Amino acid sequence: MTPNLNNSENLFVANLQQVSLEKLVKSKLEVLFQQQKEAQVELNGLYNIVLEQVEKPLIELALKAYNGNQVKTALMLGINRNTLKKKIDNYKLKPKKGAQVLATETMVAPTTTLTQ
Repeated sequence: MTPNLNNSENLFVANLQQVSLEKLVKSKLEVLFQQQKEAQVELNGLYNIVLEQVEKPLIELALKAYNGNQVKTALMLGINRNTLKKKIDNYKLKPKKGAQVLATETMVAPTTTLTQ
């Protein structure tokens, strides 16, 4: 018997590979809204909270996949590299030093002293 994946009670760890991200998020939000209703409290700023909780790990994992290379990460995410940099700073992420950063550092001209 296949469980009803639309029911949040049936989202067991064993089923995570078969459940879309959209259904997982929807399930979690349904629980949140139910808790909010039961506690009779107001939710403020939920949109930004949800975006941050999805966007931050997405950027972290994408950066990790490209060893901190922000150009490749931005291309994969479909966003501008400057936008990615702002998000990295906003979320206080610490990307690994990747090829792009190392290449930039090696382009700095060495200081030389002239002898007479």
